[in-house]
Amino acid sequence: MSILDEFRLTGRVAIVTGASSGLGVAFAHALSEAGAAVVLGARRADRLASVAAAITADGGQALSAPVDVADPDSCISLAETAMAEYGRIDILVNNAGVGTAYPASRETPEQFRSVIDINLNGSYWMAQACGRHMQPGSSIVNISSVLALTTAGLPQAAYSASKAGLIGLTRDLATQWTGRKGIRVNAIAPGYFPTEMTDQYAPGYLDSMRSRMVVPRMGRLEECAATLIWLVSPAGGYVTGQTIVVDGGVSIT
Repeated sequence: MSILDEFRLTGRVAIVTGASSGLGVAFAHALSEAGAAVVLGARRADRLASVAAAITADGGQALSAPVDVADPDSCISLAETAMAEYGRIDILVNNAGVGTAYPASRETPEQFRSVIDINLNGSYWMAQACGRHMQPGSSIVNISSVLALTTAGLPQAAYSASKAGLIGLTRDLATQWTGRKGIRVNAIAPGYFPTEMTDQYAPGYLDSMRSRMVVPRMGRLEECAATLIWLVSPAGGYVTGQTIVVDGGVSIT
């Protein structure tokens, strides 16, 4: 058997939330290319359908299923849709997320809670919903952020708190589920990649951050997706409870 066979996902079924743009789209395409059938979840049904169509056109299997991860019942419905269509759930990628940049002295309770509800609570509800169906050998990856580990000159208390919470959630679920249920749980902490979120930064902000990038450029979506494939495939079978930082060195400067 070739070492490259360890990265294959033939016969597996993966759910990706936040799959309508950015990293979510890259994750979905990479999982499909590795052989998995993908169930795409997000709130924007039209965008999801386009991603699913593109994967299908490339010869993959894809199903779009709109979801609001802040609603536990919606998360249960997404898991049940995957089970009804494919009969199994092997991989969950908790990628759905929103970001805000409100000064802490002016951020409202509603603004703070909305970020926590999607980024942190939504990942927990999805893990619960899928974990009830997952068999030994399954894998969950929570998409955290470099901002869980460092700051970046913007007032992002809610976002940073939610992404730091994901790291703690990852460790705890790994402790609870890997030994008892055979479900590995890890996290990825991406740095700066071209997404809708980075498109919203003020002109000049990303240029100001380049001095902190040891690799002096933004990341390519495929670089983060490759890390995901390693974690969810047999190649990552001895890795659980870990946060893999993919940030070009921002967190060490």
